[in-house]
Amino acid sequence: MTFNDILKESWLSIGGNKIRSFLTVLGIIIGVMAVVIMVAVGETVQKQITDQFSSLGTNTIMIRAGAAQSSGVRMGNRQTLTIQDAEFIAKLPDVAAVSPVQASGAQVIYGNKNWSTSMTGVYPDYTTVQNIEIEHGAFFDTSAVRNASTHAVIGPKTASELGMPSNPVGEVIRVQNVPFVVVGVTKERGDSMMGSQDDMVIVPITTLKKRVQGSRFPNSVSMIALKLYQDADNSVVIDQISALLRDRHKLRAGDDDDFQIMDMKQIMETMTTVTGYLKLLLIAIAAVSLLVGAIGIMNMMLVSVAERTREIGIRKAIGARETHIITQFLAESIMISFIGSMIGLVLGVGLSQGIGRFIMGYNVPFSAWPVVLSISVAVIVGLASGVMPAIKAAKLNPIDSLRYE
Repeated sequence: MTFNDILKESWLSIGGNKIRSFLTVLGIIIGVMAVVIMVAVGETVQKQITDQFSSLGTNTIMIRAGAAQSSGVRMGNRQTLTIQDAEFIAKLPDVAAVSPVQASGAQVIYGNKNWSTSMTGVYPDYTTVQNIEIEHGAFFDTSAVRNASTHAVIGPKTASELGMPSNPVGEVIRVQNVPFVVVGVTKERGDSMMGSQDDMVIVPITTLKKRVQGSRFPNSVSMIALKLYQDADNSVVIDQISALLRDRHKLRAGDDDDFQIMDMKQIMETMTTVTGYLKLLLIAIAAVSLLVGAIGIMNMMLVSVAERTREIGIRKAIGARETHIITQFLAESIMISFIGSMIGLVLGVGLSQGIGRFIMGYNVPFSAWPVVLSISVAVIVGLASGVMPAIKAAKLNPIDSLRYE
């Protein structure tokens, strides 16, 4: 038999019982579709996390005040870092930019509107550390920090919620009865795991500490953010920072650190590993439906062998070899699997792209994985589920088969 003959015979056999064939194909469609969607979900989550960390840069380090744990007792957010700590860290050779950071909630008033947002006190280098770009106006300079000037840079969402003009530079907003002149508006950046990057008010840290918070400890800060040069070794710099801060804070050899250093590069690698395992778990769960589909094909082929016993006997009586019988039944099994896999691939890609873009608002990455997976499933599942029925059919005694009613 030629290849075309095998395909034609397989198609006629599958079409002989349309309902049973459809239900069998449906199992493969659901299985492949589920796997494709789970792959897309895993890759989308992984891409979102990677993009968010990449926006900060893997050469970014955050130092938070307060030890995570000391003598078995949590220390909370005790203010153990100072502006002077940040200035000393800035002198390290591999540090490109440093900014002390103090965050606070704020009720911002503009005209007859008010909006609850976050207010962050920083140094001008904060734009370099956080990759902040300015859409309108400019960021405040070091003189604004030195003089505790009431200059503010706001996010585009904050400006929109307050009903400000398209270019609000020069407008005045109020926070706790302190007037701030808007000197700049940041470019739109979207949301991150820590919230919106477009809804914020950034002011000089000295202004926030003295004029807004009225802190009794104007030099203390909750965090220090820094960016390293591209060729810097993160682990070496972290060791240098740790040694510097322990020396400045007069910590003895047995004392716990009163600060926490977070390496964005290490965090991103950890998150990538976690999402990789999550993706594998999702695929494994979806693969269960593929197993069910394979069992469905095997069941159909076994029933087909029983129904076509007399046909098999006639084929063998006129000279068909066992290899011909095996080839015929395997071809039918692979064709069923192939049809289901291709339909499942199209539906899986279509649904994942459609739901991601038009409902969830995410760009779902498309890779060759689903295509390779579908073709592999078509062949492997078809062979695995068809081999036993095919061998059973080939081993039938032709005389017994001809007598079968």
